Amino acid sequence: MQEQETVINEARATLRYSRISARKVKIVADLIRGKNVDEALAIVKFTPKASSEIIEKLLKSAIANAENNHNMRHENLYVAEIYANQGPTLKRIRPAAKGSAVRIRKRTSHITIVLKEKE
Repeated sequence: MQEQETVINEARATLRYSRISARKVKIVADLIRGKNVDEALAIVKFTPKASSEIIEKLLKSAIANAENNHNMRHENLYVAEIYANQGPTLKRIRPAAKGSAVRIRKRTSHITIVLKEKE
């Protein structure tokens, strides 16, 4: 009995330590999950959110990885997975009333996009 391994080509791009909270990134990520790459680029381009610029750049990088490293066709690509995980939080202190201090949390995130080909 011979087992044939089916190799599923996937291209990924990862951005680590991005200075935006994962919560803000997930709003835009949910819009493009499962979409064709051209449609996803159009959605991201016209979405007025802070994370859309970052995701657009990362999506273009993933497309370039797919075409150059994995010989995938641009027309067949779609966003199979996109997720944003929380990165390390930078803790800063801001002076507050009566000599006290308030902690400011500058959150970071790790964003990953995985592209696959439709068959």
